[in-house]
Amino acid sequence: MLQQALMMDCPLLIASVIDHAECQHGDAEIVSRETHGPLFRYTYADCARRARQLANALLGLGLQPGDCVATLAWSNHRHLESYFAVSGGGMVLHTCNPRLHPQQLAYIINHAGDRALLFDSTFAPLINGLVPHCPAVKWWICLADRADFADPDGIPGLRYYDELIAAQGDQFDWPRFDERTAAALCYTSGTTGNPKGVLYSHRALILSAMAISMPAALALAPGTTVLPAVPMFHVNAWCIPYAASMSGARLVLPGPRLDGKSLYELMETERVTVSAGVPTIWHQLAQHLDQTGNRFSTMRRTIVGGSAMPLSLLRKFVDEFSVEVLCGWGMTETSAAATVSGLTPAQRSLDRETQHLICSRSGKSAYGMELKIIDEDGKTLPRDGKSTGELCVRGLWVFSGYFKSDVSPLKEGWFPTGDVATIGADGTLQITDRAKDVIKTGGEWISSIDVENAAMAHPAVAMAAVIGVKHPKWDERPLIFIVRKLGGAIEKDEVLSFLAGRMAKWWVPDDVVFLESLPLSGTGKVLKMDLRKQYANAFSAA
Repeated sequence: MLQQALMMDCPLLIASVIDHAECQHGDAEIVSRETHGPLFRYTYADCARRARQLANALLGLGLQPGDCVATLAWSNHRHLESYFAVSGGGMVLHTCNPRLHPQQLAYIINHAGDRALLFDSTFAPLINGLVPHCPAVKWWICLADRADFADPDGIPGLRYYDELIAAQGDQFDWPRFDERTAAALCYTSGTTGNPKGVLYSHRALILSAMAISMPAALALAPGTTVLPAVPMFHVNAWCIPYAASMSGARLVLPGPRLDGKSLYELMETERVTVSAGVPTIWHQLAQHLDQTGNRFSTMRRTIVGGSAMPLSLLRKFVDEFSVEVLCGWGMTETSAAATVSGLTPAQRSLDRETQHLICSRSGKSAYGMELKIIDEDGKTLPRDGKSTGELCVRGLWVFSGYFKSDVSPLKEGWFPTGDVATIGADGTLQITDRAKDVIKTGGEWISSIDVENAAMAHPAVAMAAVIGVKHPKWDERPLIFIVRKLGGAIEKDEVLSFLAGRMAKWWVPDDVVFLESLPLSGTGKVLKMDLRKQYANAFSAA
């Protein structure tokens, strides 16, 4: 008969993270870009003290454990304090993406039942538009000092963050409860219909944070300086704020300035060593470095996720900028990172181009995450690096259902992601496309990601996107959208000729559309839905 072990049963709770940071890494620095520009500096001990003051303030406003508290905020120190105060106090932190349409924002605020909303002053016009449509929100808290934000329109229930917490004591007994209690809420973007909520537990967030801090990922430790270029409103900044606090890494929060110039200057002045973000961030950084001739002096590693990292861009960061690039895969539904690429000791002796190919893949799953691919009948396909099917996941920080939905998204305990992938014999995952983005032409399949990556290798191409458009003869044919680099000169014939030398003839798009920019979601992904709507009839007369 199995025996019960004689071990303490201590729950994994968000409050324990900031308590640990205060006790063990209290003098480690946090640097935050204020919304209005200046840099703010303090320590984990300071952050812990202010988080306790905020917890006291929220309870003083009448908020109760289980209540949802929303944020509309950039990555800064006040937002970080709310990460710990709200969840640590037993409430649910609902990070809202300010790049969503106002109607979507109103929907998710009402759907979540938010009772208070903390916002950066830069979003005041947005808040004024939301107030009439969000009657359940009683308190609108501006993440600023009164001197930094005027309120000419008179937002009802307005409180100023610094004044609010200044009136509170810095002692607070964090409650203890089941680690499976809800800690945070994020809504998916880029789906059809209304956004869907993913409700994270304390346990899931802490395990996800542990995974991303490991040596195979960001390798966070005292002496590391990490700048999460993924916003704190996007899947909890991939749990990096928690991971940095656990490990004692120096944390740099970039605020609203995510352009290439601002990020580079902040990375240099604060001697950032590791970072993480979506490919659009690294596009912008690469353009800035190419234009200025500057190079990184301390940056050595980054994880790229959210969408595929073009091989040409990865090659540039590794070969020209001396930055190790690891590609990761994850979703809102997986609490951020599920897989990360990287080189084994044996692979480090391979030629450079082969190493780039390995690192450009979606990588291997972290401990606690399981992967499989299935065919259209739900049959598990072999791990041979060739069989292609829908990726399914399950694991310690994978959700089990959408918030306030009675319909389970799981199939036999697994979550079908909608991504098309292969898994190699060594466990390496390679995302080949989204199921909705694969192009079927004449009964054969074309990977839009592969065509995009090929186009990105051209020196005049800044960004590329490929969609399938209905065709009277071939079912669908690929249409490619190109954004030229600043000063880049390339025309249709050159694009098609360039691609023809890199893929099968029938993969080459039928036409090229040049755009000033691609439509992007709030998380930096290309909105192919918008492109499909606008160009749905591009080949109707073919």
